[in-house]
Amino acid sequence: MSARLYRTALVLGFISAIGPFAIDMYLPALPTIAKDLHANDAAVQMSLMVFFLATALMQMFCGPFSDIYGRKLPLYLGLALFAAGSVGSAMATNIEMLIFFRFIQGVGASAGMVVPRAIVRDLYTGVDAARLMSMLMLVFSISPILAPLTGSFIIEDFGWRGVFWAVLLAAILGLALVFFAQEETRPVEQRISGGVGRALRGYAFLIRDSKFIGLTCIGGFCMAAFFVYIANSSFIFIEKYGLTPREYSLVFSLNAISFFGVSQLNGMLASRYGLGKVVSYAVTGYLVTMIIMVLAAIFLTQSLWMIMTFLFIGNGFLGLVLPGTSVLALDDHGEIAGTAAALLGTLQLLVAAAAMGLSSFIMTGNVLPMLVAIALCGFSGWVLTYLTIMRHGLKKPSSHVTEIH
Repeated sequence: MSARLYRTALVLGFISAIGPFAIDMYLPALPTIAKDLHANDAAVQMSLMVFFLATALMQMFCGPFSDIYGRKLPLYLGLALFAAGSVGSAMATNIEMLIFFRFIQGVGASAGMVVPRAIVRDLYTGVDAARLMSMLMLVFSISPILAPLTGSFIIEDFGWRGVFWAVLLAAILGLALVFFAQEETRPVEQRISGGVGRALRGYAFLIRDSKFIGLTCIGGFCMAAFFVYIANSSFIFIEKYGLTPREYSLVFSLNAISFFGVSQLNGMLASRYGLGKVVSYAVTGYLVTMIIMVLAAIFLTQSLWMIMTFLFIGNGFLGLVLPGTSVLALDDHGEIAGTAAALLGTLQLLVAAAAMGLSSFIMTGNVLPMLVAIALCGFSGWVLTYLTIMRHGLKKPSSHVTEIH
């Protein structure tokens, strides 16, 4: 692969990881934040929830904006807003203030979530896109490995506020990378006109495309499984299993190692078997693994190492699902790649946030409800995989994209 491709993967991966970095770095601090700001666990988790919701909803505006004005401008605006939210979060004096600025952070993070996927589609399709998307995921997945561990060191030395000063520096570095290292992949002659009406027509077209919606929601439910883990694991592992924040960070990073390691097989497996089959087998493998994990927790043991072993295996399967579904969903929509990537990201995060919110009603502070919620997300993803891919195979959209011009 060319040096240009590696540079693109590095830049886009870093930009994509800035938002998740702001999540993963402060996970070890959630119990501390609750005590420091005199808030209950649910209120602190709300600071996580609003970040997801803001990121999801603002992608709907960011994607069409990038189709109209190019890919770099929304990245500049998003990273600047993310930086402002980071400063506000670092200076929060109560939980309400923290929740507000986390929302601002999430609004800014939306550009980093949607525009890199549109850039991948600008440059490649099919197997080549899967390779670049997997390389992007390689850089992106370093965040869950390094962020909690880095966060635990920062929290130990500077307190939880230091986490937000650290992500501010990441945002500034991201701005520099966009300016100096990332080319504009949406030249003026390829940009679209039509404003809000054009965006609405694009969304209306995509919503009618059952293939696009099915693939998007497959990835959404698989993402939801991981978000349920993110929202609950720090309280369970630190307070119930007695892990220190640093030990929790190390345990958390194992999931990312499995995810990004297996994701690098996407290009090879896709060229041999096709992306559709890779996604189908991976979703099935994930569901089977999660079911066995729940049964083992009910009838055998709820030891930490048993749980982490199954999650390690399961997240390896997710490393094949998430890049593959994104590439397949965007393949037919190059002319509106920003709009398509926005709807994909928004729907996936909304599905994940809804699952995270619903799971909170069954959480008791013990591990079994979390495992059951994760398995239910995997089952939902498998049902959609059967309906979208397994039953009749992948089909082209019923109408051509140029009809929305």
